[in-house]
Amino acid sequence: MTRLLIIGGSDAGISAALRARELDPGVTPLLIVADRYPNYSICGIPYHISGEVPDWRNLAHRSHADLQDAGLRLMLDTRATAIDPRNRQVTVTSADGESHRLDYDRLVIGTGAEPVRPPIAGLDRLGPRDGVHVLHTIGDTHALTDTLARQPREALIVGAGYIGLEMAEALHARGLQVTIVEQQRQVLPTVDADLATLIADELDRHNVQVHTGTTVTAVDRTEQGRLTVTGADTDGAPFEATVDLALVVVGVRPDTALARAAGLALGVRDAIAVDRQMRTSIDGIWAAGDCVQTFHRVLNADAYLPLGSTAHKQGTVAGENALGGQRLFAGSTGTQVVKVFDLVAARTGLRDADAAAAGFAPASHRTAADDHKAYYPGARPITITVTGDTSTGRLLGAQLIGHRDSAVAKRVDIYATALHHRMNVDAVTDLDLSYTPPLGSPYDAVQIAAHQWSLHHRPATPTP
Repeated sequence: MTRLLIIGGSDAGISAALRARELDPGVTPLLIVADRYPNYSICGIPYHISGEVPDWRNLAHRSHADLQDAGLRLMLDTRATAIDPRNRQVTVTSADGESHRLDYDRLVIGTGAEPVRPPIAGLDRLGPRDGVHVLHTIGDTHALTDTLARQPREALIVGAGYIGLEMAEALHARGLQVTIVEQQRQVLPTVDADLATLIADELDRHNVQVHTGTTVTAVDRTEQGRLTVTGADTDGAPFEATVDLALVVVGVRPDTALARAAGLALGVRDAIAVDRQMRTSIDGIWAAGDCVQTFHRVLNADAYLPLGSTAHKQGTVAGENALGGQRLFAGSTGTQVVKVFDLVAARTGLRDADAAAAGFAPASHRTAADDHKAYYPGARPITITVTGDTSTGRLLGAQLIGHRDSAVAKRVDIYATALHHRMNVDAVTDLDLSYTPPLGSPYDAVQIAAHQWSLHHRPATPTP
């Protein structure tokens, strides 16, 4: 019987284990889980904080009992501390400090990512008891809810990316006055600046204070037990705020210390280098999820794209191939979506700068189109930026912002599907999409935007 050992109990690790069981019910995967919360949705944390998901246990994709019933064995509160590829052993240490070695025939690494801790003075000595938080695990979530139980009045969030924006809404829902500080000159830096302005306006409508182009340099406790957060903007003007709670969410980086120590090759942004079968540089070891580099279908190259949806797919590939399969990871187009109060922002593929750096000849065009026929009540505009290659007409990317009821998340999926199949922009207008006046138009908003790009950027030599 194959001894399948998996390090990590989140999206990639669980998906690998479940796929292995599907293919061979005689295999009993053993998962090493660093905490006591396997298979929890990290993406769902803001909605527990907001109160929309009252019980944190509901964030579990599957309960511990469900996983055991599926044929998985789990060692909770246990850390993998060393990998010995030559002898095919992993050293683990339990919460009580006891260490021992586990043998394996095939190993899957799914250690995920860890939150970036920026160089903010005081961040190394202040923690949850002081009201200073990061947010990446269920343990972090419990610490934050403990602080919220003390009924803080004002919160400051460092970082205006996806988690920062979701948490601004969540804390606002809890009745806090929220301030966001972002080092870059716009909120949501993964979309173009003109679209990010729409998100900034939505934050302003909900009385969330936003400071962009501002770097936080220090956090300290006052004599009254509050927090003073200081920094400066790009012009050198000082920034200072006194709050009860500070949340630092400026991104993640791959957790690869274990892999590096074992001699595995690292790739993009020091993520574990894997091929499209999720094989690492060492025989008998696969890796998947936020700890690995990802094949980008548009770039036709590796990138670092830490996304939950990608981790699930990569884990499935790793689990199948660890049992002798030859499955390929199809790749990612970097599709993302976020809800910010009543707006939804989504993107997929490349923006101009990334496309130009990759050797394309990109151009983008911005269009506003109604989400359904204007004569039916309640029509709202969706702002769409389409990016294509002016030499060939190939679709390279899209960005959309619209009301939460305008199916923005599903409309970006149309572009993502077109990118997956390397379609031209003009070909998007030929898609046979559903239509009824309350929900769409004969040419959907995504097709209207594609048509406008083609009118303004007709390629010299379109690809057939």
